[in-house]
Amino acid sequence: MSQSKVLITEEIAPEGIEALRARGYQVDVMADLAPDQLREVIEPYDALIVRSGTVVDAALLDAAVNLKIIGRAGVTVDNIDIEAADERGIIVCNAPTSNIISAAEYALAMLLAAARRIPQANASMHAGKWDRRDFMGSELYGKTLAIFGLGRVGSLVAERAKAFGMELIAYDPYCSPDKAAQLDVTLYDSVEDVLPKADFITVHLPKTDETIGMFGPEQFAAMKTGVVVVNCARAGIFEVDALADFVAAGKVGAAALDVFEEEPCTQGPLHELEGAILTPHVNAVTREAQVRAGEQIAEYVWAGLEGSIVPTAIHASGLPPEVMDAVRPYLPACRMMGRVVAELCGGIPQKLTVQPEGAIADADPDLLVAGVVDGILSYKHVGASVPDTARSVAERHGMTVVTKTVEDAQEYASDVRVRADEVEIASTLYGVDMLPRIVSMMGYKIDIAPAAQSLIFEYVDAPGRIGTIGTVLGEAGVNITTMQIGTKPEDKCALVYMNVEGEVTEEVLAQLRSALELRNLWHIKL
Repeated sequence: MSQSKVLITEEIAPEGIEALRARGYQVDVMADLAPDQLREVIEPYDALIVRSGTVVDAALLDAAVNLKIIGRAGVTVDNIDIEAADERGIIVCNAPTSNIISAAEYALAMLLAAARRIPQANASMHAGKWDRRDFMGSELYGKTLAIFGLGRVGSLVAERAKAFGMELIAYDPYCSPDKAAQLDVTLYDSVEDVLPKADFITVHLPKTDETIGMFGPEQFAAMKTGVVVVNCARAGIFEVDALADFVAAGKVGAAALDVFEEEPCTQGPLHELEGAILTPHVNAVTREAQVRAGEQIAEYVWAGLEGSIVPTAIHASGLPPEVMDAVRPYLPACRMMGRVVAELCGGIPQKLTVQPEGAIADADPDLLVAGVVDGILSYKHVGASVPDTARSVAERHGMTVVTKTVEDAQEYASDVRVRADEVEIASTLYGVDMLPRIVSMMGYKIDIAPAAQSLIFEYVDAPGRIGTIGTVLGEAGVNITTMQIGTKPEDKCALVYMNVEGEVTEEVLAQLRSALELRNLWHIKL
């Protein structure tokens, strides 16, 4: 089998490049290619990784006869012709969570800079002045912050603003009341209800027909006098000419913008105003965000080249965007659960039930089914599945697939539960990067992030069991990194999920079985 080739046309973090090379791919970096030069060299490549500077249009895709996947090392895909790629069966994916922390922190930085007039004070000092009285600011504490858009970035802004003691209100017609309550945000049904209440306004919205020009003269007039407005999301949400008029008049106390309709933007109606803070689209420009983008896109490109599910594939499934946004963060969790249940079953199960619960209960489950089936098949290295064919692929391998939904995920906002023959496992997501966490297994309640290698013990509960396990593993040079214990008091049984490092040989497993009275022992490798 020939070696897959990956072409990278713009700078990405070295960690992403090394991750692809470590998987055996030929990776070539060719920066600053002109469009005609790129068309000349693209033919032999299986994957293309770009950022915002490379235009991927139909003409380029016509020349890319071997291309299987395009990875955008960042959030937006405005420079890629999605329809043309879809027509040619080429997957397009991005790294949508790579810069969300950087973006949220930058929005808070802009709020603080505007509230305390930090750029103006800095400019005064550089001009050789010491004018303390000219830079009276205002605190964030006790003020009302209106957040337009409670998605990934908006939610992180809410969490951080709460730490400043701000009162949080928001407008987001797609945000559930439960999510807003978890963030301690008061949700309003209309823009008009929010505007007169806010001391500070920050927008975290996509650029759509509904959001372009969302804030114009009427909206600025309805705001409090002295309000501070921030846009680090998408250009066009604020009508800049109108905003400049209201800043000049003092109705808007300060405006802080990091995004512009035409970039580079070196002049405009806000550039001459002292009350405007303008930065050159740098909200995501941090070392950490660049590393995440490189590592994430390398992982997704690898998945696409191997025929696996690509969690951030755009238009690849035919599902509407709102469905994809709800369920695709669960794809890695579903694939992980599929792999685990295959190992617990010792092979491909006959009956498979996939059950989304809580906030994702109403979402189309086909994407989740594809993830689980993909994980199961990876255990035997017998193929992969995509949403459109997951059920038929499962049937070809002897699996009957059933989907159910449960509205209540109990203590979690949402989770996915998988049953494979007699095996049961459930997973939710946690943290900014929405990583999988196992919350139930075989009827035992646990809470653990699975590692690459794990041992799972089920036994009649009795004193000294964990000590015995630790002794056997310690003598074998196997380190226990994390561990969770779930119990069934009615059965007097316990299940121990243990992440380990080191070589777990068949001899070690035999020693564990002989030293303990076990119902089950599984050695899981993800």
